[in-house]
Amino acid sequence: MSAGSMISKRVKQEPEEEEANGEDENSRAEQEEALVALIDHRSKEVEHLRQRISYYKSQLDQAEKRLQDSQSKLARLRGRNNTRSSNASLETKSLKVERRSISPEHLTGGSENKPQSRTELVIPSVNPKIPQPIKPAGSGAKTIIGLEASAASNSAVKVKGEKSHRSSTNVEVVDIKDRGTKRKFEQKEHKELIPLVQSSSSPSTIGSYTSNHIPSQHKRKLRSLAVCPVNDQLFVTSALDGLVNLWQIQGRGSSASFLSSTDCVSSGDRRWPEDIAWHPHGNSLFSVYTADGGDSQISVLNLNKTQGRARVTYLEDKPHVKGIINGITFMPWENTCFVTGGSDHAVVLWNERDENVWKPKSLHRNLHSSAVMGVAGMQQKQIVLSAGADKRILGFDAHVGRADFKHQIESKCMSVLPNPCDFNLFMVQTGAHERQLRLYDIRLRHTELHSFGWKQESSDSQSALINQAWSPDGLYISSGSADPVIHIFDIRYNASKPSQSIRAHQKRVFKAVWHYSFPLLISISSDLQIGLHKKF
Repeated sequence: MSAGSMISKRVKQEPEEEEANGEDENSRAEQEEALVALIDHRSKEVEHLRQRISYYKSQLDQAEKRLQDSQSKLARLRGRNNTRSSNASLETKSLKVERRSISPEHLTGGSENKPQSRTELVIPSVNPKIPQPIKPAGSGAKTIIGLEASAASNSAVKVKGEKSHRSSTNVEVVDIKDRGTKRKFEQKEHKELIPLVQSSSSPSTIGSYTSNHIPSQHKRKLRSLAVCPVNDQLFVTSALDGLVNLWQIQGRGSSASFLSSTDCVSSGDRRWPEDIAWHPHGNSLFSVYTADGGDSQISVLNLNKTQGRARVTYLEDKPHVKGIINGITFMPWENTCFVTGGSDHAVVLWNERDENVWKPKSLHRNLHSSAVMGVAGMQQKQIVLSAGADKRILGFDAHVGRADFKHQIESKCMSVLPNPCDFNLFMVQTGAHERQLRLYDIRLRHTELHSFGWKQESSDSQSALINQAWSPDGLYISSGSADPVIHIFDIRYNASKPSQSIRAHQKRVFKAVWHYSFPLLISISSDLQIGLHKKF
């Protein structure tokens, strides 16, 4: 073969080899890119599983400590019993009977209801227990522990139209000597729930339930609903008629009896309560009104049997300067105090100085540029959270007296609600459609952990009267809606939609709260009905 023909043949082969090499390089690049993406995905998966392992290890350690503590207490108790004389044993039995008779779970006056053991409302894959209250030695604070049998049996009592601050059935009062005046006994154990957020592709539902509806005994639309923090058989409702109604739960949530009604309108313009809150001792209810016209801003309904003084009293101080006071919340701190937020952009802290003597202190008045719609307190630090119509979420350190963090979002904020188990987790309700609820870690400040919501069918507007509530285990959120539906969200579910929706009423649902002892959801609606939704 000549030299020219060999060169010609080589020239023809070179493009074919270059083309083959290019295809190999593209294939290798695609494979490399796919492997990098796979490694990234599996790295995240490994990290997530490590977090889960760490969480369960901490839960196991805590459970083992609680078990050892209980075993040691039992051993000490048996050792003491073996060395005591028969007379000492009789004295011990009588002491136990006396303490049991003053338990908040017992009804007096002829009622024979037995104390109910506390159960979880839901049974999810991770279900932290609700710590039982610890009773420290303290002063003789009073609380409601029983109701007269005649009042308990009278479920058909009609609400009278007369405006009387003393119109209420009698409530029996017993001194509880071993319940202190501070809130140490309500401190709960911290649970790490944030690693579980969006950790599952499928939700856990509350299972089967039965619904029972009872007339609210209110003549106008309901506004608030709250369960007593001390006696798990009591809850209250308030409405635009100015009445606060007291209810007793029957059959562990199967029904409820109407016990009493008290006119709690403001002293001046006679406005209805905008929001209500139980005192931590369960013996009184606090209501907030408006700052316009020099009207009374806060009332205290004393649920104890009173001697010659009004059941409803009004605090003298009026720190808010204008507009509606939108919220009142007691702080989860050792010292008894509560916070109010108003349309005047102010957040006010009220400290208890003496019995029914409260002194207000303005935490801030200009950090929000619009109405403060919701307030709450974090447990691990004295941080007061506030959410405003100015689209701001604010954390204020009440101990040092300055803002701890500020966060601006794209939609107005209507309420804020800390998680009951994970002290770093809190939820904010916003006005964004299908993203009404946002989860935040207070340590990450401006980072949104998850958002979810629902699509409204009956209205496009977002109402601040639609409220949310956490389940006792901190894994679920219940929300009212402009539709006759209760939406339930599982924070572990990685989707943005509800994990479950319960058609609960005939009209819009304002609120649905989880009972802390019974497997029960209690709801209020503009159909003037109270819904009792019991899991079975």
